[in-house]
Amino acid sequence: MKEDILEKKLHKDLSKNVEILEKKLGVGVSFDVINREFIIGGKKVALFFVDGFAKDDVMLMIMQTLYHIKREEIALNTVAKLMDTKIPYIEVDTQENYGDCIDSILSGALILLIDGENIAIEIDAREYPARGPEEPDVERVTRGSRDGFVETMVFNTALIRRRIRDPRLRVEHLSVGTRSKTDVAVCYIQDVVNPDLVKEIKNDVENIKVDGLPMAEKSLEEFLTKSGFTPFPKVRFTERPDVAAIHLLEGHVVLICDTSPSVIIAPATLFHHLQHAEEYRQSPLVGTYIRWIRTVAIFFSLFVTPLWLALAYQPEILPEGLAFLGPEQVGNVPLWLQFLIAEVGLDIIRMATIHTPSPLATALGIIAAFMIGDIAIEVGLFTAEVILYLAVAALGTFATPSLEIGHTFRLYRLFLLILVAIFQIPGLIGGTFIFVIMAATTRSFKVPYLWPLIPLNLSALWAVIIRKPVPVSKSRPSIIRPQDKDRI
Repeated sequence: MKEDILEKKLHKDLSKNVEILEKKLGVGVSFDVINREFIIGGKKVALFFVDGFAKDDVMLMIMQTLYHIKREEIALNTVAKLMDTKIPYIEVDTQENYGDCIDSILSGALILLIDGENIAIEIDAREYPARGPEEPDVERVTRGSRDGFVETMVFNTALIRRRIRDPRLRVEHLSVGTRSKTDVAVCYIQDVVNPDLVKEIKNDVENIKVDGLPMAEKSLEEFLTKSGFTPFPKVRFTERPDVAAIHLLEGHVVLICDTSPSVIIAPATLFHHLQHAEEYRQSPLVGTYIRWIRTVAIFFSLFVTPLWLALAYQPEILPEGLAFLGPEQVGNVPLWLQFLIAEVGLDIIRMATIHTPSPLATALGIIAAFMIGDIAIEVGLFTAEVILYLAVAALGTFATPSLEIGHTFRLYRLFLLILVAIFQIPGLIGGTFIFVIMAATTRSFKVPYLWPLIPLNLSALWAVIIRKPVPVSKSRPSIIRPQDKDRI
């Protein structure tokens, strides 16, 4: 809750306004919060801003203009005359209470207080530190745009508007966090999206009661989906503006959180997480082939190691032609424990690679692959087949387009390995059944997670299996209930 003083209107006495704002903002304690007091047209004024946010050239231009104002030019209706004729800047507004002034200053705007006036002038001359758009590392394509979202929300909305020049594209601004005041933008196309979906998401964002969102879009996602420990991600994250744009055109809602280069796409089904922009940057036939190969790799990432372990425990069910799949020698460690050790070791290597400086990452991979893996086989800790099938599963995990669903499959693979170690083939069947039931009962903003498989929609399922040509894709997904169902 704000303190009472922050809800109060500004005084006409400049010195009192300055005293309150300096105390609340910590001017003199925080070196980057600055108050510049000077005289324009015979009136005392104070300019509050945060160093590093304000554009120096804009401030210099405004100061030069203000210094040349004569007394008679602003003697009456000072605020209106300054805004209408004397401040040469586009984004100018007024603020009337202390709380709004403080929020504006800390967001990067300039606040101009004038003696004898209880209305402050807000000049939105902010310029956040930002890097240039570049291709995201986790969503690379061989052909296509190389720009990606950055940490500045305004830049991200511009990247989307560059692709959707529709006047009905709405970008609504909300603020989350009593302390962080994190900027959140809710994007949707007005005559396409289901209005109930927009209302639900906006209400959820506005009802977030927390001091801040330190992890930006991930913290926001946890408040919106209320997933708890559910393994399935209920929204999709992307750093590609073209991916966000196509989902907006389908009727989804995109949420942009300031300070994050990833945006949230809602709602999202399991099949949204299994598709990649590369499929749509190639011809329909090639895109379909890529989709099928990726699906096979994802299937391997989830089932190849528990299936091989189950067959190793019950080799009698294998036909004679596949008898070679079982291990010739088990080794000194039980097979199920070998897999668990190898899985944990793989995750340790992955984390070490993330935290290793880029010039040393290749050396780390060589150490992990040859020195650790090869020696572990020679000393009898692992059998060669365990390393082989774990490598296949790891490749499938890295081929998964969504990091979030990739992590989910990795955890579920561990769960299946434990069930197989205890129950063998029945454990694999039971674990798979549990996986399907959990996915089928999951909802993303009231949308079934396994749609169009469950509930069955044959035309939509065909579009999942086959990458249809764009001119043939005439309708939007019916499950999100778009207002305008036809794309062509």
